[in-house]
Amino acid sequence: MSKLRLKITKGEELRFISHLDYVRAITRAVRRAKLPAAYSEGFNPHMKVAFASALAVGVTSDAEYMDLDMEEQIEPSEVIARLNAVLPPGIQVREAGYVDERAAALMAVVDQTDYQIMIPVTGAFSVADAQMSLTRFAEMEKVVYVRHSPKGKRFIDLKQYIAHPLEMENTPQTVQLSLSIKMTSGGSVKPSEILDVLVSDFGFPVQSQTALIHRTALWAAADGKQVSPLALEQP
Repeated sequence: MSKLRLKITKGEELRFISHLDYVRAITRAVRRAKLPAAYSEGFNPHMKVAFASALAVGVTSDAEYMDLDMEEQIEPSEVIARLNAVLPPGIQVREAGYVDERAAALMAVVDQTDYQIMIPVTGAFSVADAQMSLTRFAEMEKVVYVRHSPKGKRFIDLKQYIAHPLEMENTPQTVQLSLSIKMTSGGSVKPSEILDVLVSDFGFPVQSQTALIHRTALWAAADGKQVSPLALEQP
C-alpha cells in the first residue's frame, strides 16, 4: 500500500459545485484513468481518498490537496498525465508525490491557508478610505464576528485566526485583498466572514456579495517554517 499526495485545482467551471460533487468528479476520473486505487473492505467499499480542507461553494482554488491510497506505486508523472487526460474542465493535477503511508492525515497537518479576494469597484471607490479601514482593523486586538447556525449564535474573534496582516492592491476596476488564515484544532474562519466584518464594522468601501474568493495555497508547519504538504514525510 502506498499513499500518493496530489495538488489539484478547482477552477471557474466548478465554482458552484459542492465539495461532495467535487470529490465524486475526482474519484470517477481515478477509475477512468485505471489507477490501482485502494478500497475499503466491507459491504459497501469506497475509494480511500482524503482531502485537506473542504472549499465553500463559490470559492475556487489553485491548491487543493488530496491523499489517494494506491495498491501499487506508479510514477507520479504518469499519474498526473493519466488523470489530466480524463478530468473534467476546472480540475487539473499540478503536482504529485508519495508520502509515508503512516503519515498524518492532511486535515491534521495543514495549519494555514492563503486566499485572494477580488471585488469589483463600484461608485466612487476611495483607496484612502479602504486603507484606513484595513489600518483600523489591524490595530484592533479583538474583532468579533457572530456566526449563525442551526445550533444558534457563536461569537468568534477573527483576529486569532489571521496569520499575517491583510494586504490590498487595486486597479480602476477592482480591489484585491490577500489574506492568510490559520487552521487550528479549535476551528478556523472563512475569508468571506473577514470581508463581511471589514465592510459592516470598518467601512471597507465595497459590496461584499460581489466578491470572488480564490484559494492560492495551503501550508503545513515543519521545522519552524511553512511548507507545502507535498514536502512532508517523503518515504
